[in-house]
Amino acid sequence: MEAKITIAVASGKGGTGKTTVSANLARAAAEAGYKATYMDCDVEEPNGHLFLKPRLERRYPVTIPVPLVDEQKCTGCGVCGEICQFSAIICINKKVLTFEKMCHGCGGCKLVCPTGAITEQGREIGIIEEGQAGGLGFLQGRLNVGEAMSPPLIRAVRSAGQKSGGLVIVDVPPGTSCPVIAALRGVNYVLLVTEPTPFGLNDLGLAIDMLKELGIPHGVVVNRSDPEFDHFARDFCGEKGVRILVGIPDDRRVAEAYSRGELAYDVLPEYRDCFRELLVSLEKEARK
Repeated sequence: MEAKITIAVASGKGGTGKTTVSANLARAAAEAGYKATYMDCDVEEPNGHLFLKPRLERRYPVTIPVPLVDEQKCTGCGVCGEICQFSAIICINKKVLTFEKMCHGCGGCKLVCPTGAITEQGREIGIIEEGQAGGLGFLQGRLNVGEAMSPPLIRAVRSAGQKSGGLVIVDVPPGTSCPVIAALRGVNYVLLVTEPTPFGLNDLGLAIDMLKELGIPHGVVVNRSDPEFDHFARDFCGEKGVRILVGIPDDRRVAEAYSRGELAYDVLPEYRDCFRELLVSLEKEARK
């Protein structure tokens, strides 16, 4: 693959097998000779490394700019607090207070300060780690414990991966909130992982509605597929007008391999064709 294609693997809720699918898909791409990169944007709990076992070669911090107030220059006018939509900086009795962990780093307070009393300093929110996993490029973010906002780190991970060519597989945070939107920006195609249960399909519907609003092409993988219940997923996706690309059987051996930190692709040869075929289908869908 010469042209860059970015495929995101997402889910409407946690626990559907998103990392299982994305890591196995990445391994299949490397085995097939693709120039491929696995990018773990689930920065609050990255776990792709447990299965791909990369050799990490580079580690560096990510910061966001937060306000630093010079009390000698500050007149206590309160304009900075008026522009801040997140109450990260407020003025009480001519005294300016800052709350760094609520700051989104927009720089608005610095721009509007009439006396130039506000400058910015970097505050570390997490780290990015880069390396190699066999023939696969590897990139992940780790959010610092106690941080409330992950989107700035997710955007930094995506930005760091811009130099990657070929196929980029992005492991997206679960759900449909701001971290997911940050991880999905600029992708060519989204693979939604679900399970054929009422909870799984309900949250799949939320994810599908989100992607339709964003205008991003998407398809579905049914994980823990079961002949007795698969018709629920088929009927649901049919009503939504979304294609099911593949079903992964509800196989105890896959769960056992997962618990050992092993990929089904590596230890269960019969699953290799499944992920190879999924890879080919995804490339076709993403190029449309």
